[in-house]
Amino acid sequence: MDKKTIYTAIKPTGILTLGGYIGVAQNLKDMVSNYNAYICIADLHALTINPDPQFLKENTYKLLSLYLALGINTDKCTLYLQSQVHEHAEINWVLSNFTMLGEATRMTQFKDHQAKSKEINMGLLNYPILMAGDILLYDTDIVPVGIDQKQHVELCRNIAIRFNHKMGETFKIPDVLLRKEGFKIGGLNDPTKKMSKSERGDTGTIFIEDTKEEIIKKVRRAVTDSENLIKYDPENKPGVSNLLTIYACLKNIDIESAVAQFDGQNYGTLKNEVANAIIETLEPLQKKYYKYLDDKEYLDSILLKGKQKAQAKAKETLKKVYKTLGLVTND
Repeated sequence: MDKKTIYTAIKPTGILTLGGYIGVAQNLKDMVSNYNAYICIADLHALTINPDPQFLKENTYKLLSLYLALGINTDKCTLYLQSQVHEHAEINWVLSNFTMLGEATRMTQFKDHQAKSKEINMGLLNYPILMAGDILLYDTDIVPVGIDQKQHVELCRNIAIRFNHKMGETFKIPDVLLRKEGFKIGGLNDPTKKMSKSERGDTGTIFIEDTKEEIIKKVRRAVTDSENLIKYDPENKPGVSNLLTIYACLKNIDIESAVAQFDGQNYGTLKNEVANAIIETLEPLQKKYYKYLDDKEYLDSILLKGKQKAQAKAKETLKKVYKTLGLVTND
Protein backbone atom coordinates (compact mmCIF):
# COMPACT_ATOMS: atom_id res chain seq x y z
CA MET A 1 0.00 0.00 0.00
CA ASP A 2 1.36 3.39 -1.00
CA LYS A 3 2.10 5.84 1.77
CA LYS A 4 0.00 8.99 2.01
CA THR A 5 1.69 12.23 1.03
CA ILE A 6 2.31 14.78 3.76
CA TYR A 7 3.55 18.34 3.20
CA THR A 8 5.21 20.73 5.60
CA ALA A 9 7.09 24.01 5.13
CA ILE A 10 9.11 26.30 7.38
CA LYS A 11 10.39 29.76 6.54
CA PRO A 12 14.14 30.37 6.97
CA THR A 13 13.55 33.58 8.89
CA GLY A 14 14.19 34.16 12.55
CA ILE A 15 16.91 32.42 14.50
CA LEU A 16 16.33 28.75 15.25
CA THR A 17 15.16 28.23 18.82
CA LEU A 18 14.67 25.49 21.37
CA GLY A 19 10.92 26.03 21.06
CA GLY A 20 11.10 25.46 17.33
CA TYR A 21 13.27 22.37 17.82
CA ILE A 22 10.80 20.82 20.26
CA GLY A 23 7.92 21.66 17.95
CA VAL A 24 9.33 20.09 14.78
CA ALA A 25 12.06 17.57 15.61
CA GLN A 26 9.98 14.52 16.49
CA ASN A 27 7.22 15.51 14.07
CA LEU A 28 9.66 15.53 11.14
CA LYS A 29 11.09 12.12 12.00
CA ASP A 30 7.58 10.67 12.25
CA MET A 31 6.63 12.20 8.89
CA VAL A 32 9.65 10.74 7.09
CA SER A 33 9.06 7.30 8.63
CA ASN A 34 5.33 7.07 8.05
CA TYR A 35 4.56 9.15 4.96
CA ASN A 36 5.73 10.19 1.54
CA ALA A 37 7.05 13.44 2.99
CA TYR A 38 7.74 16.75 1.27
CA ILE A 39 9.71 19.10 3.52
CA CYS A 40 9.99 22.59 2.08
CA ILE A 41 12.30 25.45 3.09
CA ALA A 42 9.86 28.23 2.21
CA ASP A 43 12.17 31.06 1.19
CA LEU A 44 9.63 32.63 -1.18
CA HIS A 45 7.23 33.02 1.74
CA ALA A 46 10.01 34.76 3.66
CA LEU A 47 10.08 37.60 1.12
CA THR A 48 6.92 39.16 2.59
CA ILE A 49 9.08 40.85 5.26
CA ASN A 50 11.75 42.00 2.77
CA PRO A 51 14.59 40.33 4.70
CA ASP A 52 18.23 41.29 4.32
CA PRO A 53 19.53 39.13 1.41
CA GLN A 54 22.61 37.89 3.25
CA PHE A 55 20.53 37.07 6.33
CA LEU A 56 18.06 35.08 4.22
CA LYS A 57 20.82 33.15 2.46
CA GLU A 58 22.61 32.31 5.72
CA ASN A 59 19.42 31.24 7.45
CA THR A 60 18.48 29.02 4.53
CA TYR A 61 21.70 27.07 4.94
CA LYS A 62 21.24 27.03 8.72
CA LEU A 63 17.76 25.55 8.50
CA LEU A 64 18.96 22.94 6.02
CA SER A 65 21.88 22.08 8.32
CA LEU A 66 19.50 21.68 11.25
CA TYR A 67 17.28 19.31 9.29
CA LEU A 68 20.28 17.16 8.44
CA ALA A 69 21.58 17.30 12.01
CA LEU A 70 18.19 16.04 13.19
CA GLY A 71 18.81 12.91 11.13
CA ILE A 72 16.40 13.60 8.27
CA ASN A 73 17.20 11.02 5.60
CA THR A 74 16.93 12.80 2.25
CA ASP A 75 16.75 9.44 0.45
CA LYS A 76 13.44 8.77 2.19
CA CYS A 77 11.79 12.17 1.71
CA THR A 78 11.88 15.23 -0.53
CA LEU A 79 13.69 18.07 1.21
CA TYR A 80 13.93 21.09 -1.06
CA LEU A 81 14.17 24.86 -1.40
CA GLN A 82 10.94 26.50 -2.59
CA SER A 83 12.55 29.13 -4.86
CA GLN A 84 14.46 26.45 -6.78
CA VAL A 85 11.22 24.91 -8.04
CA HIS A 86 9.74 27.59 -10.32
CA GLU A 87 6.41 25.77 -10.56
CA HIS A 88 5.51 27.24 -7.16
CA ALA A 89 5.55 30.77 -8.54
CA GLU A 90 3.66 29.71 -11.68
CA ILE A 91 0.83 27.91 -9.93
CA ASN A 92 0.50 30.84 -7.56
CA TRP A 93 -0.72 33.00 -10.46
CA VAL A 94 -3.11 30.31 -11.67
CA LEU A 95 -4.70 29.86 -8.24
CA SER A 96 -4.99 33.63 -7.75
CA ASN A 97 -7.58 33.56 -10.51
CA PHE A 98 -9.66 31.07 -8.54
CA THR A 99 -9.44 32.96 -5.24
CA MET A 100 -11.99 35.57 -4.28
CA LEU A 101 -10.67 38.87 -2.91
CA GLY A 102 -13.09 38.69 0.02
CA GLU A 103 -11.86 35.31 1.23
CA ALA A 104 -8.22 36.38 0.88
CA THR A 105 -8.77 39.54 2.96
CA ARG A 106 -10.63 37.57 5.62
CA MET A 107 -7.51 35.61 6.55
CA THR A 108 -6.82 36.30 10.22
CA GLN A 109 -3.06 36.69 9.78
CA PHE A 110 -3.57 39.25 7.02
CA LYS A 111 -5.99 41.22 9.20
CA ASP A 112 -3.49 41.10 12.06
CA HIS A 113 -0.83 42.61 9.79
CA GLN A 114 -3.31 45.24 8.62
CA ALA A 115 -4.03 46.23 12.21
CA LYS A 116 -0.33 46.64 13.00
CA SER A 117 0.87 48.48 9.90
CA LYS A 118 -0.39 51.13 7.48
CA GLU A 119 1.69 49.72 4.63
CA ILE A 120 0.82 46.16 3.59
CA ASN A 121 2.54 44.59 0.60
CA MET A 122 0.66 42.32 -1.81
CA GLY A 123 2.80 39.37 -0.76
CA LEU A 124 1.06 39.28 2.62
CA LEU A 125 -2.32 39.10 0.89
CA ASN A 126 -1.07 36.51 -1.58
CA TYR A 127 0.76 34.43 1.05
CA PRO A 128 -1.99 31.83 1.62
CA ILE A 129 -2.51 31.45 -2.15
CA LEU A 130 1.18 30.65 -2.58
CA MET A 131 0.79 28.22 0.34
CA ALA A 132 -2.16 26.60 -1.44
CA GLY A 133 0.01 26.10 -4.51
CA ASP A 134 2.76 24.55 -2.40
CA ILE A 135 0.31 21.97 -1.10
CA LEU A 136 -1.59 21.22 -4.32
CA LEU A 137 1.50 20.75 -6.50
CA TYR A 138 2.35 17.48 -4.77
CA ASP A 139 -1.07 15.78 -4.56
CA THR A 140 -0.90 16.21 -0.81
CA ASP A 141 -3.14 14.10 1.41
CA ILE A 142 -2.28 15.63 4.78
CA VAL A 143 -1.06 19.05 5.94
CA PRO A 144 0.07 19.21 9.58
CA VAL A 145 -0.34 22.75 10.94
CA GLY A 146 -0.83 24.66 14.16
CA ILE A 147 -4.16 26.28 14.87
CA ASP A 148 -2.88 29.61 13.47
CA GLN A 149 -2.41 28.08 9.99
CA LYS A 150 -5.60 26.00 9.88
CA GLN A 151 -7.52 28.79 8.13
CA HIS A 152 -4.92 28.87 5.35
CA VAL A 153 -5.31 25.16 4.65
CA GLU A 154 -9.09 25.57 4.61
CA LEU A 155 -8.64 28.29 1.97
CA CYS A 156 -6.44 25.88 0.00
CA ARG A 157 -9.23 23.31 0.09
CA ASN A 158 -11.78 25.90 -1.06
CA ILE A 159 -9.60 26.99 -3.98
CA ALA A 160 -9.02 23.39 -5.08
CA ILE A 161 -12.72 22.52 -4.82
CA ARG A 162 -13.65 25.65 -6.80
CA PHE A 163 -11.07 24.85 -9.50
CA ASN A 164 -12.26 21.24 -9.76
CA HIS A 165 -15.90 22.34 -9.98
CA LYS A 166 -15.24 24.88 -12.74
CA MET A 167 -12.55 23.09 -14.74
CA GLY A 168 -12.96 19.39 -13.93
CA GLU A 169 -11.28 17.12 -11.39
CA THR A 170 -7.65 18.20 -11.22
CA PHE A 171 -6.47 18.66 -7.65
CA LYS A 172 -6.51 16.26 -4.72
CA ILE A 173 -8.27 17.87 -1.75
CA PRO A 174 -5.92 17.82 1.26
CA ASP A 175 -6.93 17.19 4.86
CA VAL A 176 -5.82 19.29 7.81
CA LEU A 177 -3.94 17.59 10.64
CA LEU A 178 -3.82 19.85 13.69
CA ARG A 179 -0.57 19.48 15.58
CA LYS A 180 -0.92 18.53 19.22
CA GLU A 181 -1.01 21.46 21.59
CA GLY A 182 1.45 21.17 24.43
CA PHE A 183 4.58 21.64 22.33
CA LYS A 184 4.17 25.40 22.72
CA ILE A 185 7.22 26.66 24.59
CA GLY A 186 7.02 30.05 26.25
CA GLY A 187 9.80 32.60 26.69
CA LEU A 188 11.93 32.23 29.82
CA ASN A 189 11.42 35.90 30.69
CA ASP A 190 7.72 35.91 29.77
CA PRO A 191 6.29 32.37 29.72
CA THR A 192 2.85 33.64 28.68
CA LYS A 193 4.25 34.47 25.23
CA LYS A 194 5.76 32.15 22.65
CA MET A 195 9.56 31.82 22.72
CA SER A 196 10.78 34.52 20.33
CA LYS A 197 12.78 33.91 17.15
CA SER A 198 14.08 37.45 16.88
CA GLU A 199 17.48 38.41 18.24
CA ARG A 200 20.38 36.48 19.78
CA GLY A 201 20.39 39.09 22.56
CA ASP A 202 16.94 37.96 23.73
CA THR A 203 17.56 36.51 27.20
CA GLY A 204 14.18 34.78 27.22
CA THR A 205 14.98 32.54 24.27
CA ILE A 206 17.25 29.51 23.98
CA PHE A 207 18.75 29.43 20.49
CA ILE A 208 20.11 26.36 18.76
CA GLU A 209 23.50 28.08 18.53
CA ASP A 210 23.68 29.08 22.23
CA THR A 211 26.75 27.97 24.19
CA LYS A 212 26.59 25.95 27.38
CA GLU A 213 27.34 29.08 29.40
CA GLU A 214 24.60 31.09 27.69
CA ILE A 215 22.05 28.34 28.31
CA ILE A 216 22.86 28.09 32.02
CA LYS A 217 22.71 31.86 32.44
CA LYS A 218 19.35 32.18 30.68
CA VAL A 219 17.69 29.31 32.53
CA ARG A 220 18.88 30.59 35.91
CA ARG A 221 17.22 33.92 35.13
CA ALA A 222 13.95 32.27 34.05
CA VAL A 223 10.83 33.80 35.60
CA THR A 224 9.14 31.64 38.25
CA ASP A 225 7.21 32.87 41.32
CA SER A 226 7.63 33.29 45.08
CA GLU A 227 5.85 30.11 46.13
CA ASN A 228 8.81 27.73 45.62
CA LEU A 229 6.39 24.85 44.95
CA ILE A 230 6.97 22.79 41.82
CA LYS A 231 3.66 21.88 40.21
CA TYR A 232 2.12 22.13 36.77
CA ASP A 233 -0.37 24.99 36.71
CA PRO A 234 -0.04 27.06 33.49
CA GLU A 235 -2.62 29.64 34.59
CA ASN A 236 -1.26 30.43 38.04
CA LYS A 237 2.36 29.26 37.70
CA PRO A 238 3.25 29.86 34.01
CA GLY A 239 7.00 30.10 34.60
CA VAL A 240 7.34 26.85 36.52
CA SER A 241 4.93 25.11 34.13
CA ASN A 242 6.99 26.26 31.16
CA LEU A 243 10.18 24.84 32.67
CA LEU A 244 8.41 21.55 33.39
CA THR A 245 7.16 21.43 29.78
CA ILE A 246 10.67 21.97 28.40
CA TYR A 247 12.07 19.27 30.70
CA ALA A 248 9.31 16.76 29.87
CA CYS A 249 9.66 17.31 26.12
CA LEU A 250 13.43 16.94 26.12
CA LYS A 251 13.33 13.85 28.36
CA ASN A 252 10.41 12.41 26.37
CA ILE A 253 8.27 11.92 29.50
CA ASP A 254 4.82 13.20 30.44
CA ILE A 255 4.24 16.24 32.63
CA GLU A 256 3.05 14.12 35.56
CA SER A 257 6.34 12.20 35.60
CA ALA A 258 8.31 15.43 35.46
CA VAL A 259 6.37 16.90 38.39
CA ALA A 260 6.88 13.69 40.42
CA GLN A 261 10.60 13.80 39.72
CA PHE A 262 10.87 17.23 41.34
CA ASP A 263 8.61 16.51 44.31
CA GLY A 264 10.01 18.29 47.36
CA GLN A 265 12.72 20.06 45.34
CA ASN A 266 13.24 23.81 45.03
CA TYR A 267 13.30 26.06 41.97
CA GLY A 268 17.09 26.09 41.89
CA THR A 269 17.16 22.33 41.39
CA LEU A 270 14.47 22.56 38.70
CA LYS A 271 16.42 25.20 36.78
CA ASN A 272 19.68 23.26 37.02
CA GLU A 273 18.05 20.09 35.70
CA VAL A 274 16.28 21.96 32.89
CA ALA A 275 19.57 23.59 31.86
CA ASN A 276 21.32 20.19 31.90
CA ALA A 277 18.56 18.65 29.78
CA ILE A 278 18.87 21.45 27.22
CA ILE A 279 22.66 21.13 27.08
CA GLU A 280 22.50 17.34 26.75
CA THR A 281 20.09 17.76 23.85
CA LEU A 282 21.80 20.61 22.01
CA GLU A 283 25.50 19.77 22.36
CA PRO A 284 25.45 16.65 20.12
CA LEU A 285 23.02 18.38 17.77
CA GLN A 286 25.31 21.41 17.49
CA LYS A 287 28.30 19.26 16.54
CA LYS A 288 26.41 17.81 13.59
CA TYR A 289 24.81 21.16 12.77
CA TYR A 290 28.13 23.01 12.48
CA LYS A 291 29.70 20.13 10.56
CA TYR A 292 27.01 20.43 7.89
CA LEU A 293 26.99 24.23 7.97
CA ASP A 294 30.73 24.30 7.22
CA ASP A 295 30.29 22.18 4.09
CA LYS A 296 28.39 24.36 1.63
CA GLU A 297 29.29 22.08 -1.28
CA TYR A 298 27.51 19.17 0.40
CA LEU A 299 24.52 21.34 1.31
CA ASP A 300 24.23 22.48 -2.30
CA SER A 301 24.28 18.85 -3.43
CA ILE A 302 21.39 18.08 -1.05
CA LEU A 303 19.44 21.04 -2.43
CA LEU A 304 20.07 19.91 -6.00
CA LYS A 305 18.82 16.40 -5.21
CA GLY A 306 15.75 17.84 -3.51
CA LYS A 307 15.08 20.21 -6.39
CA GLN A 308 15.16 17.39 -8.92
CA LYS A 309 12.81 15.19 -6.87
CA ALA A 310 10.35 18.02 -6.12
CA GLN A 311 10.39 19.43 -9.64
CA ALA A 312 9.60 16.06 -11.22
CA LYS A 313 6.25 15.97 -9.40
CA ALA A 314 5.59 19.72 -9.56
CA LYS A 315 6.18 19.81 -13.31
CA GLU A 316 3.77 16.91 -13.81
CA THR A 317 1.04 18.63 -11.80
CA LEU A 318 1.49 22.03 -13.44
CA LYS A 319 1.40 20.46 -16.91
CA LYS A 320 -1.93 18.83 -16.04
CA VAL A 321 -3.26 22.16 -14.73
CA TYR A 322 -2.15 24.05 -17.85
CA LYS A 323 -3.77 21.51 -20.14
CA THR A 324 -6.98 21.68 -18.12
CA LEU A 325 -6.99 25.47 -18.56
CA GLY A 326 -6.37 25.27 -22.30
CA LEU A 327 -2.84 26.66 -22.14
CA VAL A 328 -0.61 25.33 -24.93
CA THR A 329 2.29 23.34 -23.45
CA ASN A 330 3.92 22.01 -26.66
CA ASP A 331 4.81 18.70 -25.04
